[in-house]
Amino acid sequence: MEFLTVENLCKQYGKGETQVNALDHVSFTIPKGQMTAVIGPSGSGKSTLLHILGGVDRPTSGKVYLDGQDVYAQNSKNLAVFRRRQVGLIYQFYNLIPVLSAEENITLPSIMDGRKPDPKQLEELLERLSLKERRNHLPSQLSGGQQQRVSIGRALFNSPGVILADEPTGNLDSKNSAEIVALLRQSNRDFKQTMIIITHDENVALQCDRILTISDGKITNDTMNNVS
Repeated sequence: MEFLTVENLCKQYGKGETQVNALDHVSFTIPKGQMTAVIGPSGSGKSTLLHILGGVDRPTSGKVYLDGQDVYAQNSKNLAVFRRRQVGLIYQFYNLIPVLSAEENITLPSIMDGRKPDPKQLEELLERLSLKERRNHLPSQLSGGQQQRVSIGRALFNSPGVILADEPTGNLDSKNSAEIVALLRQSNRDFKQTMIIITHDENVALQCDRILTISDGKITNDTMNNVS
């Protein structure tokens, strides 16, 4: 079943001679539970695509459907609710709140949505992330790999329909990168969550089910991986 559908997506910046086509009639579908890598050179449109899929930036034209819902047919208020409940975002530089503990950063999406965090879910997630001993630490007291684990926990906590990761290993050494990719892969398999990962790392891309290549705002290649 197709969970995410993108139809003729365009994003333009500027006008006239200075106009830039960041995305140029991009179309694809992703079934539920698939882990997809998006690769391409800098400036190819990867991050623009991710932001539009996540409801962060509106397209110039085209459609995005998530689980049958027309994402951009919603008003701004409902779009904000959609982002909180249906999208988990993971960034290269973590984007943690510096004055909140690891536990507080992880549960923040639930609190912002007006819901009391589930203690059992929190304990299970802290265990999975190997953060139980670091739950009360501030981001400044954590290593880069631990901060990225907190970021992943925050993205997973609301059980969103899709996880979007923008270079999640780009700021980590090879050991931590391997651990983060293994964690994402395991979460994808255990929870059947749809994941889209932007990466420049070939090793990361090869561990995904599928690789979409973008160049000059267009999909230029679509390859399935034989991932065991």
